[in-house]
Amino acid sequence: MRRAAPEPVQIVKQRRDAALSALVDGLPYARFLGISFDRRGDELTGVLGFHEALIGNPELPALHGGATAAFLEVTAIVGLSWAMIWDDLERGILDAATLTPETLPRLPKTIDFTVDYLRPGLPRDAYARARVNRSGRRYASVLVEAWQDNRARIFAQATGHFLMPPRDD
Repeated sequence: MRRAAPEPVQIVKQRRDAALSALVDGLPYARFLGISFDRRGDELTGVLGFHEALIGNPELPALHGGATAAFLEVTAIVGLSWAMIWDDLERGILDAATLTPETLPRLPKTIDFTVDYLRPGLPRDAYARARVNRSGRRYASVLVEAWQDNRARIFAQATGHFLMPPRDD
């Protein structure tokens, strides 16, 4: 018995990019802040493109703590949601061609979110990655770290706990 030929890499990339785009487009706050996501395989990096409105303390200047916290929380929610839909997307259960913000599974809801500000965020682009520590049927725990010029020098980190949406099994 012959195996089916694997999908061309361009088709796989288009499917994954379409799903990520539908996920992020469903978050108006992410668009408002200018948050985008860079995808490499199943790994996402949140990107907060710098603009002057993000400055909280013009004397330093430093990124506003609220913008930093929002960036971390959006990255956590998108990272957790991406982990939720990845398997369904890869198995063909979710059709990326028909995905819209309205047809995607519901997003996790924040239970609590704790931010540690380790140093001032400088007036430049910021990056963040979320790591799902635990994800069950009802509850998930996520760690997020943000950096700017050097991945080893994080300027903020956060831990979030989320209520998972019910899944149709």
